Amino acid sequence: MFGSIRKLFTRVTTRSARPGPEEPVRPARRPPNLFEAAAVYVAASADNDQESADEARGWVSPEALSFGVSELACRAVIALARERDESPRTVARALLGLPSA
Repeated sequence: MFGSIRKLFTRVTTRSARPGPEEPVRPARRPPNLFEAAAVYVAASADNDQESADEARGWVSPEALSFGVSELACRAVIALARERDESPRTVARALLGLPSA
């Protein structure tokens, strides 16, 4: 269950450290936005990766991270509800181990 969520939000990079002839040199990376921070934070928390969670926590304000995590939770519940053909309420309660309402 959590593996499918983790796949949605975990980015895997396969680039080499030095760009090859087919890879253009890219400008310096922009700072992460609140949604990137939330995705990294939640995926790291699911993997018990405290170092990555702490790093993501430093990218944005606590309020912004909270908003991003909330938005991520809403989107994940909606996606799972559609996948399971169930209501978001049923899915959210099931994820939290609560009895059906």
